[in-house]
Amino acid sequence: MPISEAAKKRAPALPPPRVTYHRLRKSIHFACFLGFLALPFFDLMRFDIPRQRFYFAGYELWINEFAIVFFALMFFMFLIIGSSIAYGRVYCGYMCPQMIFSEASITFENRLRRWMSKRFFDWPAARRNVAVRALFLAALAPVSVFLAFVFISYFVAPRDLLARLLALDLHTAGGIAGAAVTIVTFLDFTLVRQRFCTTVCPYGYLQGILGDNNTLLVHYRDEGHQCIECKKCVRVCHMGIDIRDSPFQIECVHCGECIDACVDVLGRMGKKGLIHYTWGEHGGEAGEREPWLRRLGLRDAKRMIVLLLLAAYGCGLFVALGMRRAVLVQISPERASLYRLEGSRVYNKFRFTIANRGHARSAVIFSLEQLPAATLAISQNPVAVEAGQTAQGEFEISRPLASGTQEVVHFQIAASPVGGGPADSFPMTFLSPEQRRPQ
Repeated sequence: MPISEAAKKRAPALPPPRVTYHRLRKSIHFACFLGFLALPFFDLMRFDIPRQRFYFAGYELWINEFAIVFFALMFFMFLIIGSSIAYGRVYCGYMCPQMIFSEASITFENRLRRWMSKRFFDWPAARRNVAVRALFLAALAPVSVFLAFVFISYFVAPRDLLARLLALDLHTAGGIAGAAVTIVTFLDFTLVRQRFCTTVCPYGYLQGILGDNNTLLVHYRDEGHQCIECKKCVRVCHMGIDIRDSPFQIECVHCGECIDACVDVLGRMGKKGLIHYTWGEHGGEAGEREPWLRRLGLRDAKRMIVLLLLAAYGCGLFVALGMRRAVLVQISPERASLYRLEGSRVYNKFRFTIANRGHARSAVIFSLEQLPAATLAISQNPVAVEAGQTAQGEFEISRPLASGTQEVVHFQIAASPVGGGPADSFPMTFLSPEQRRPQ
């Protein structure tokens, strides 16, 4: 059979790319899933609502440290905003839990459908579809329970939550929340999936405000009219859009699946793909030979300023975490009665609170400074506090009452950790009755 002129002129197929965006995305998805599991169980980031604790990077922050908690949350918010300015909706396509689990459920259902078609090809199509749906729902039920358990573990201690789950607890807040999240997860993965991204999630709309002419996006360019209308870019799109219409469609999450499809089809014809990651609609392709700062997305002064602000914010956060003390001591005078007289001595009462925010048992010893002839009366000194616990109590300070005694004496109470560490000094006042001079 003679070879056509078109076949003679066809260029040899291009070698396939060593790494595809699909493979990269799935690797990142798997890493994010492992992170999703690890964060609450290793206390890397978790809100413990019953105990009023916030765990972050191994630190246990208490509710009275809300300033640091707020600082940490604001840092993550600015980090997401900064990454959105530079890299567009890459978070949606590569790291968003909704996208990760939605794609996983779709992939599982498709593989189950192919398996049923191979094993039971003689069944009617309607029966196979019913069997696939039944098996899919049956498998999704325990998966929803597991994912709901992990999600609620961000707010309730995992050990406590497991006991509630095994007891089928449906009457406490933790049990009710777990059941509700299980139902929502099940319905999400069976009915909603990517519809959430275009109907509920505000991030796509917010990205339209944050992006500019240097923001990374997926763009179709075909100045030479090379498109062969194979529509594979449309078929592989999880959001069901045609990237050729516009790179700014609200449904587009910039996942790069259409890039792989175009490179695969046109590469077999010896042509380069027509869809690329580009820096803005009119910018160059990502990965082109440029200075390394521009390749990282730092393409203008605005991005450099954002990076410096994030670096300063992050440094400030970790400095605040590093400066916090594991043992917090608070002392206040008890002024329901100003003082108490007993014989020739006058007594003042004080209250103390010791919060052990560390991971080991600690003890604090109290002492007096700048108050001569005074005695500190406390049931035990030092005061021991277990890890994660708070100790409260009272003590009295007494001194002799003699002629010439001042009514108000300023002094300090020192609280020193046993075993070393910086001591805290609390300025206080000691009150005595008025001493009238003889006439």
